[in-house]
Amino acid sequence: MNFMQRLATGVATLGAVLALSGCERGAPFERPPVDSVQSGYRGTGMLQVYNPRILEPQIEANQPPAALPPAPSEGPKASQVYQNVKVLGHLSTAEFVRHMTAITAWVAPNEGCVYCHNPANFAEDSKYTKVVARRMIQMTQHINVDWQQHVSNTGVTCYTCHRGQPVPSKIWFTAAPQKKGADFIGNKNAQNTADQESVKGASLPYDHYTEYFKEAKAIRVAGDTALPTGNRSSIQQGEFTYGLMMHMSDSLGVNCTYCHNSRSFGDWSQSPPQRTTAWYGIRMVRDLNLEYMEDLTSVFPAERKGVLGDVAKVNCATCHQGAYKPLYGAKMAKDHPELTTLVQVVAGAGAGGGAGDAKAVKAAADAVAGAKPAGR
Repeated sequence: MNFMQRLATGVATLGAVLALSGCERGAPFERPPVDSVQSGYRGTGMLQVYNPRILEPQIEANQPPAALPPAPSEGPKASQVYQNVKVLGHLSTAEFVRHMTAITAWVAPNEGCVYCHNPANFAEDSKYTKVVARRMIQMTQHINVDWQQHVSNTGVTCYTCHRGQPVPSKIWFTAAPQKKGADFIGNKNAQNTADQESVKGASLPYDHYTEYFKEAKAIRVAGDTALPTGNRSSIQQGEFTYGLMMHMSDSLGVNCTYCHNSRSFGDWSQSPPQRTTAWYGIRMVRDLNLEYMEDLTSVFPAERKGVLGDVAKVNCATCHQGAYKPLYGAKMAKDHPELTTLVQVVAGAGAGGGAGDAKAVKAAADAVAGAKPAGR
């Protein structure tokens, strides 16, 4: 290093020292303190750490929408007035239009009704988005009825995932296999790849979604005996598990002790109740991907699929989006009882007509939209 380089380094060091001393003397730049919430005995590390700079925009982004006023249940049913209503035909026409108005605001506020419907014939299923939306309504009902071990009585609506967007912002596709060239590169095990969002940039395997949210691979890190007696879990399996844990931690905005006891991470008897809720959540996500999302593979067009031709699938972040409970525990289902009951598809509701449906739906929707939303 020559004289000029040494001089430049010295000047830079002096500037840094002066900047730091300026901070100590009350300069305007000052980071807010980090908050912590204790959830176990002192000295055990059982606490959650929250950064106000990160938490503030998270809270703002997780505000629930205002609910539309309730609609009367009296009067003719939707299936008697409109055609090709296969899932919500048991609702009154007022309740049906209220739901259509809400789902438009939840999923396609800019595109409007025509995102799913042919404006010349609302009844037909020519748009794939309408077929998908019908299946997603069934999926929402399934979550609220059959997965209360995870969602409790809080429930979910389309807004929980979509947040006013036609496609939820947090989805995933199966990762393409590693290109090995002449097969002398070796197997990277889908890791050591920079900028992988699924593991927040860590060197862990980045396609743990397929392992646990599509396939039912064992989630293991350590055995329960001193020697590997009967424990065939490998370090590689442990790395996939850590990748999953990174995803869950980031999706919920929490650290490890939200679900685990720092004294013994693997001991269920010492774990917080959130661990059981998460156990059901993993299985719920897998169920939704296999029974609902992949069931729509033939419906989605090529431009909506991944590089391997698979459909978009859900994970923890799809609903949670950085909050320990989606929308910080807002009770979404209470204002939409039509999403808390399983209804069989009416096979005989044939498509036809439609021009009258479009006019009737639009007139009723305008009337509903004119009412003030109910407060929460």
